[in-house]
Amino acid sequence: MQAKIIKGKAKPLGRYPHIKQVGDFMFVSGTSSRRQDNTHVGADIDLEGNHILDIKKQTKAVIENIASILETENLTLNDIVDVTTFLVDMKDFEGYNQVYADFFDYNGPTRTTVAVHQLPHPNLLIEMKIIAHKKK
Repeated sequence: MQAKIIKGKAKPLGRYPHIKQVGDFMFVSGTSSRRQDNTHVGADIDLEGNHILDIKKQTKAVIENIASILETENLTLNDIVDVTTFLVDMKDFEGYNQVYADFFDYNGPTRTTVAVHQLPHPNLLIEMKIIAHKKK
């Protein structure tokens, strides 16, 4: 088993890798829209100081973060076989689903989406973890 922390990505918040290979399968830990500098895509503050969270921007950033993690192993989004998505609120399902469809179709990975009470930061609306297959 090979585990890897990837330079240039947001550092994991605990003692776990970004990606781990077991046999032909690659497991990507829960990934959010967090940037390397610990800010979040899709989490802005307006002129009045109100937090504006955008599920579409966050979903796109999460998938792009996953893609960049997979690239370190010469894999693409097409190599993903399973996705588990965690949403803080199912009211965001429609926006998440619209963006997801920009990346995947019916030939894409299997998917499970669940609602959770909260994620590790209040700016986060979504987190995804995936399993990919690495062809020999």
